[in-house]
Amino acid sequence: MTEPTFPFRVPFDEACAIVDAVAAERRLQPQTVSLSRAHSHVLARDVVATLPQPPFDNSAMDGFALRHADLATDGAPTRLRLAGEQFAGPDAALTVEAGSCVRITTGAPLPAGADTVVMKENTDLDGKDVVVRIAPRLGQHVRRAGEDSNVGDLLLQAGDTLTPARIGLAASQGLAQLDVVRRPTVAVFATGDELVEPGMSLGPGQIYNSNRDQLMALLRAEGLEPVAFPTLPDDAAQVTSALRHAGEAFDLVLTCGGVSAGEKDLLPELLQRRGRVRVWKVMMKPGMPLLLAEGDTLGPALFLCLPGNPVSVLATWLALGRRLVDGLQGRAPRALRRARLASDWTKTHERLELLRGRWWIDDDGISWVEPNPADGSHRMQAAADSDALIVLDAGPRDYARGTPVDVLPY
Repeated sequence: MTEPTFPFRVPFDEACAIVDAVAAERRLQPQTVSLSRAHSHVLARDVVATLPQPPFDNSAMDGFALRHADLATDGAPTRLRLAGEQFAGPDAALTVEAGSCVRITTGAPLPAGADTVVMKENTDLDGKDVVVRIAPRLGQHVRRAGEDSNVGDLLLQAGDTLTPARIGLAASQGLAQLDVVRRPTVAVFATGDELVEPGMSLGPGQIYNSNRDQLMALLRAEGLEPVAFPTLPDDAAQVTSALRHAGEAFDLVLTCGGVSAGEKDLLPELLQRRGRVRVWKVMMKPGMPLLLAEGDTLGPALFLCLPGNPVSVLATWLALGRRLVDGLQGRAPRALRRARLASDWTKTHERLELLRGRWWIDDDGISWVEPNPADGSHRMQAAADSDALIVLDAGPRDYARGTPVDVLPY
């Protein structure tokens, strides 16, 4: 491979900045989806209220709507005449006159003249009268029109991830559809002559292809619908042909393996010759050989090439791959958590490290994370036993128990 003319062996923070810049350049276009399909999409356009919420004064309880001025001021029970019923649904156009009340249910429109609701449990029925035993405060149990939001209020912002509550908020405005950023289409390849599909028999020197299924699961967890391709052999012509076909059809092509500096690591030279490499080799552990490139003659896709070790696939996807997919959709980078190390740890190398660990919150509300001592990039059992990556800054350092660190949950 010729001398690199692109960012090479870059610090992790610089790699993050490059990923963000590439994603911003490649921001995907909006599309309209129904609310039933909007969950976890990124909102493309602001949602502004066109009607107040609640749209009318209504009751927050089952009980009786009344005039607070009619209640006894000395705390004694008050007898009121029952003048009708207002259930949730069409407005019965009732009026609460002096000395009267109206039976009402939760969500029902507040009758004219009423300003307070007494809970059913605090009353007794006596024929056609209602006896209020415990007087409510003025305005109690009444939801006022517009107290949640008013016409013109900004309800949701472009870039928001659509959670169930946000979808419910949109539905409360009568919206049946939302404009969201299109999710990227993703092709997934694993590379290597040594790989055998799960379920088949292993020969000498062969291993099962665990990376593809792991990566497919990680992508599906983000709401994506990736397409898995057959394993690529260590053959330049076949790799070039497969990547060119995927590069023409997908937004993002993900590969595992073949990205370091070995004799059979074909991707760096191929993508430097046929595409535009944006970064190669990030000063992180595990996952240093990560490569990000644009296809050029391989098609309009982005190519994100991950290392072949399974823990490196997990770490590089969570730290940089997911960041790229988020950026393509206009979603802000995800905030890291903070926790205290549950045991001492010594870091001896210069690279930023993503260490596997178990994360929990103790009875006092303090967040802790326990490093897993099996820190090799091939130690998938340690990854399966963990639920977070511990971010240890660049440079050698001794970490004492209780030291605050950043945590990246799986």
